[in-house]
Amino acid sequence: MTEQARPADWKNYDDFAEGIATNRLRPTDALVARTLRLNLPGFVLVLQPGSTHELRWSEEGGRSGSGTDWYEAIEVATNTYFLDLLQAGRPQEALTVIVNTQTLRVLAIRCRVISAAEAAGEPRVPQDFWVGTLGDDASKASGLAPHESRDLIGLRTFQTYSPNHTYEHTYLSSKRYAWQCLVGVQRGHGDVDLASYYRFDDAQYVFTFREFLIPVASVFFFNFASGRSTGKFLGVTGQGEIANNPAGAFMQKASTTSYPPGHAPA
Repeated sequence: MTEQARPADWKNYDDFAEGIATNRLRPTDALVARTLRLNLPGFVLVLQPGSTHELRWSEEGGRSGSGTDWYEAIEVATNTYFLDLLQAGRPQEALTVIVNTQTLRVLAIRCRVISAAEAAGEPRVPQDFWVGTLGDDASKASGLAPHESRDLIGLRTFQTYSPNHTYEHTYLSSKRYAWQCLVGVQRGHGDVDLASYYRFDDAQYVFTFREFLIPVASVFFFNFASGRSTGKFLGVTGQGEIANNPAGAFMQKASTTSYPPGHAPA
């Protein structure tokens, strides 16, 4: 289904983004004055936060480059940080990094807006994933390495982003999830979109999705121990502008579907 096939009353990205960060955890300056050297497949990314919302970055290998840009860091679990980074020289992209400064484990996700012609019927905001480590010696990393996971398949959750934003999620398979709006401007709307799931640590998951009907993608960190979901959206507004918006929710498990042997989703 293409973006042009959406129903006439379908909402734009900016219609539902307003207020969706009401229940988000607050930013932290705990990483200010630290140097985070992230070893990722094919390149090294160095992040040096200078204040709560300004960070110097440099990329060695890969596409290379450097700059001083906006970022935000949130401590989503003990010693675990969700960093969202914009790069002025790459205006169609946004980078999210989840890093545990104790175990040295890293997961980086890039969202990037492409044209409808390039998307060729697929979502217009694809995502790239890199699993890596903090520091130059990967042997010092401990604990679980982030990896794709099927753990959430069959789970249904309620995500309350604000008094005016509640959504129901059902994690259908390793590649798709279903959503519907229970409270908010999208009430009565729902769809099935592409999704990815990574296990980051015990009771901690990274969930991302890429919508078909509008050009938007999202990255969320689920902390089931605290019942909090922390994330962001990158997409194209109704006016054709690229926007990066924070989001966060109180998260509640609703039910789990158990599948008989031989009938588990793909």
